Amino acid sequence: MAGTTTVGKGASASATSPELVKAMAFLHADEAHAVARLVDWLKIPSISTDPAYKGEVAKAADWAAAQLRELGFQVEVKETGKPAGSGHPIVLAKSAAAVVAEKSKTKANGPHILFYGHYDVQPVDPVNLWDSPPFEPVVREAKPGEAGGTRVVARGAVDDKGQVASFLDALRAWKHATGDATGGVAYTILLEGEEESGSTSLEAFLVAHQTDLKACDVCLISDTGMLGRGRPAITYGVRGLAYTEIILHGPNQDLHSGLWGGRVPNPINELVQILGQMWTWERAVRIPGFYDDVTELSYEERAAWRELNFDPAEALAKIGLPPESDIGESWYTASEREWARPTAEINGIMAGYTGVGAKTVIPSHAMAKVSFRLVPNQTPDKTVSMFFDWLQSKTPPGCRWELKDLHGGHPATCSTDSPTLAAATRALEHAAGRKPDLIKSGGSIPVAGMLRALVGIDTIFMGFGLDDDRVHSPNEKFELDCFRLGARAHAAFIAELKAMT
Repeated sequence: MAGTTTVGKGASASATSPELVKAMAFLHADEAHAVARLVDWLKIPSISTDPAYKGEVAKAADWAAAQLRELGFQVEVKETGKPAGSGHPIVLAKSAAAVVAEKSKTKANGPHILFYGHYDVQPVDPVNLWDSPPFEPVVREAKPGEAGGTRVVARGAVDDKGQVASFLDALRAWKHATGDATGGVAYTILLEGEEESGSTSLEAFLVAHQTDLKACDVCLISDTGMLGRGRPAITYGVRGLAYTEIILHGPNQDLHSGLWGGRVPNPINELVQILGQMWTWERAVRIPGFYDDVTELSYEERAAWRELNFDPAEALAKIGLPPESDIGESWYTASEREWARPTAEINGIMAGYTGVGAKTVIPSHAMAKVSFRLVPNQTPDKTVSMFFDWLQSKTPPGCRWELKDLHGGHPATCSTDSPTLAAATRALEHAAGRKPDLIKSGGSIPVAGMLRALVGIDTIFMGFGLDDDRVHSPNEKFELDCFRLGARAHAAFIAELKAMT
């Protein structure tokens, strides 16, 4: 890392920082105000995928921008999309140290961190399953039968406003302790408004701001989770994604199944028959070339993950499934399949008549949504191309395909030898009182792959969610213990970064 030296992996700057002691004391004293600020942000229904909420999304961006200006950052709310303003805004902020480095055209005196988060949220449907209105946040204790303690319940509570807010509170604590919200460390902050709707404007934004962003050494994201209560974790890799929509067209109209059944191709029959060929009986993907670029797991990674004592039966029980539901490539464990193996999934099928009662119809077309989770060295473009070629090779007689590549993202993995990863590990250990586990995630965060491809920097994920936070579901929550841990960890990370000069 240019301009830095590393603190040894066993030596924690957090443990000896008097500035951090002051910052931590402020976090404790200011917690009620911190929760109130989060509640204010959660009240804004920033649903990015629904055009009806465009004004609310902009309002949520302005809320974040105002907080950062108050903390002393140089802040811009940037329009996105073509034409300009058709997308949702990106909040771009720079700390004093980052501004000085930019003006002098030099590297920062120490690591320069890019913090990424998003302020947009998922739709709330089905709204009738919420115990309280999704944009009227409730701070409450756990109910009988619920694990954990006091939580904030609202859409966006953990994904991702609550986690970003914990970072903002760490900055506020350092501002109180030292007069500088980052303690003199160079930070660039990028808060996106389209993460929940495909990040459609993000790539163009990163390309347009490559020069600024290449000044950063590593990206830090808080949009992931822990292994459980009391089990902090740092995620050093996420899978990529390729998402498609495929439509098989047959006759030019719906047909009477009595008159035409057995005489012409039924698009539903043909589609499900083709998709059923995508996997072997061992549940490996059959598409030719699909595994050609996959990097195999190392012995060291497999050994480290075994020590995590992940219990697949316990995880399955939480979603109402028995132990025998642990299926997939049989020569890999459940955690290996989630974190390090590519997959193909049918996410939805729609065709024909699905209403009440009967309608004997052969439909004119059938549609499916098919996605792929990707691992290092796989790319969305190549995966989609292989899939579409495979479909074309199986086109039923008289039918034609309409194939749509909807969106994708590259996988991203940070080296476990990264000095910044080591600093984040020490910071989280200081905040939690326990050394965090290093894990990967089966999910996808498109910005991480984009940053690696376009800017050349790796991403570290220091997240504080729990697997029962009901992300994207009714009654989404963020527990105050997790919110508290997030603020403390980000504050300790700044102390670690200050020592890396």
